[in-house]
Amino acid sequence: METHAEYRRICEAFQRFKEREAEPKGELEHVNAYTLLVAVALSAQATDVGVNKATRALFEIADTPKKMLDLGEDRLIGYIKSIGLYRNKARNIIKLSRQLNEEFDGEVPSSRAALESLPGVGRKTANVVLNMWFRHPAQAVDTHIFRVGNRTGIAPGKNVEQVERSIEDRVPAQYQQHAHHWLILHGRYVCKARKPLCGRCLIEDLCPYDEKQL
Repeated sequence: METHAEYRRICEAFQRFKEREAEPKGELEHVNAYTLLVAVALSAQATDVGVNKATRALFEIADTPKKMLDLGEDRLIGYIKSIGLYRNKARNIIKLSRQLNEEFDGEVPSSRAALESLPGVGRKTANVVLNMWFRHPAQAVDTHIFRVGNRTGIAPGKNVEQVERSIEDRVPAQYQQHAHHWLILHGRYVCKARKPLCGRCLIEDLCPYDEKQL
């Protein structure tokens, strides 16, 4: 359990993130819950930029499970072959589209358990959809959040599940909705893996990281 000083430090960090960008947005392009789900599934071991480049044309013709099934796996591959693991991802997208049609009337479900029942959808993907589309305060921990959470001490943990739980337990409720986006963006553009830009860091004075690059 954190001390009062630690609680105030975390509050101050997130207040600064909020003042800089009150409504942070995910960078994956989508037009509805289904296209968000597909984009997130495609983003595993790929960049958001690469996924967006591949899906812009795809989502113009296949923005529902039915349309994706009509497109078919072979033609889907033609749109996403620039993305890593595209064959396996195409297979899962067709399978999850079929399951959405057969079990959920073509709609993306709003529960984590239901989302995780879909082929190729793990906890992280489910949490992104729950947070971005359904506005649940779910925390999708990726490599950026894992790094920032541990470096700053805001959400320490030895694995992604522990970091997710740390965010839920340690970050004040008023910041939960946007916490994972603030941390992702901070990790992607400032608190980088190999050479963190500590001189540009909004919370540098609040961060205990002992290898700062000032």
